[in-house]
Amino acid sequence: MKMFQVKPFSFFIWIPCFWCFQDVIAFNSNHDVTRGIDNDASFFFYQHPDYLRDCWDMQARCTSNTSSGVFLIKPDGYWEPFQVYCDNPVNSKGWTIIQRRFDGAIDFNRDWDSYKSGFGFLNQEFWLGNEKLSFLTNQKRYEIMIEMTTASGSVIEISYDDFRISDNLGNYSIVHLGKYSASTDVITWCQHNMIIENCENACQRTCETPGDCQEDSCVRSNGCVCPHGFLMNGSDCVPQEQCGCYVSDDRTVIPEGGFYVTSGCRRKGVCTNGQIDWEEDYACSPNAVCDIRNDIRQCFCDESYIGDGQICNVPPKDCAEVYDAGSRTSGIYKIRPTGWTGSAFDVFCNMTDGGGWTVFQRRQDGSVDFFLLWASYKEGFGNLSTEFWIGNDKLYYLTNQKRYEIRIDLVNREYNSYYGKFDFFRINDESDNYRLSGLGTYSGTVDERSSPGGDFLRYHLNHEFSTRDRDNDAYSYNCADYYRAGWWYNKCHYSNLNGDYNAYLDSYSGIACYYIPGPNYNIKYSEMKIRPV
Repeated sequence: MKMFQVKPFSFFIWIPCFWCFQDVIAFNSNHDVTRGIDNDASFFFYQHPDYLRDCWDMQARCTSNTSSGVFLIKPDGYWEPFQVYCDNPVNSKGWTIIQRRFDGAIDFNRDWDSYKSGFGFLNQEFWLGNEKLSFLTNQKRYEIMIEMTTASGSVIEISYDDFRISDNLGNYSIVHLGKYSASTDVITWCQHNMIIENCENACQRTCETPGDCQEDSCVRSNGCVCPHGFLMNGSDCVPQEQCGCYVSDDRTVIPEGGFYVTSGCRRKGVCTNGQIDWEEDYACSPNAVCDIRNDIRQCFCDESYIGDGQICNVPPKDCAEVYDAGSRTSGIYKIRPTGWTGSAFDVFCNMTDGGGWTVFQRRQDGSVDFFLLWASYKEGFGNLSTEFWIGNDKLYYLTNQKRYEIRIDLVNREYNSYYGKFDFFRINDESDNYRLSGLGTYSGTVDERSSPGGDFLRYHLNHEFSTRDRDNDAYSYNCADYYRAGWWYNKCHYSNLNGDYNAYLDSYSGIACYYIPGPNYNIKYSEMKIRPV
């Protein structure tokens, strides 16, 4: 049963019970003994061979004594008679009570032997004993009734028309439990951690809105609600401190470990164990403003700066400055090149091969479509953690603030690695269609057979960028549309590193690089990155 608050809680079984007048012992509610006619028998209940087997026997055969109380019975096969409490309601058959709870006077957290032999007081709280119950329920067919009284006074009765348990060898398991019936439809089975409450006096609250009562939390006069100190989180009750911290002024919930900033960004606190721990000093940097963004109020750095709002610094211009500032782990960082008028933006910094490389292109698994329009190549697209193009506008500002070298890493589908480096790389702005305007001396393992070397990219020097909707190449048809990529096409290419990832080997539209061993369209991985010389 789930979290029922009960007063009396009794099990009854339909069974014959006891003796009537002569040679019958009846124990009244004060445990006084009333003896029958045989005044000479000091232990006469051991002397009579025909003991009643249950409370049903007692009421059926003893018409002169049908009141409820303590009586003596001896089920078939049991070695001696024992006392039971018989409940004999008016116009009903005799019930043998096997358990009663109503005031907590008896500890029910007991060992096996206690439950085997029984414990408690028959006029108060008790457990009859599993050994006695086994003999009782195996001498005929019995019905079991469970009667419960809720805290609000509602009486609930449920029953099963066939109840029997096994013996000690079977660990007193329930071996029969017949058809279920209930005397009322008031029964409510509550979920874990919930209790029955009178809804007129209870108020169900949730983690999301702990300040509001949920009017529909109880559908009857009694319903399931979370106990005091608990709130609903989805379909379960959790301790209130697990819900985070509720800020009544803003009617908002701060998750555990999250932070809250007061109006005007005057104070900042962190939610810890359901309470907000306030920081001693919190103030915005002179280069920050107090604002609400994405439903979060805090200090935000001006777009020309980066930081947490309390400290705002001028962002690095490229990954080389990130490296020089002490970062040695490859990953995503914010930069803001010279001349860039927007906010600092994210780039992927590769800290290998001396570190400080700003990556502007990567292909590795075909997860991103590179057959896109001019606007996409201008702004950039993809995922910095997988495949992407940084954007021609960003690449222009990057390559025109300093002198940069470029490194191109390639891996073919046989997992052979190659690289090519040029000691100078630069493109022009959009007014010149992002022309590849600078390319220096070549070194590396790609294109070793060409002279002066690096023809896989040098062939594209001084040519404008083209996409399928903007034809700027030197050929009579649109190379970008034919080769399904954006690139600095000539007539048309010696390299096509933005081609169709899944079209390789003999396909003309795949990722291509001339002069590497094997088929031209055999590239599985490419990464293009720049670093100041």
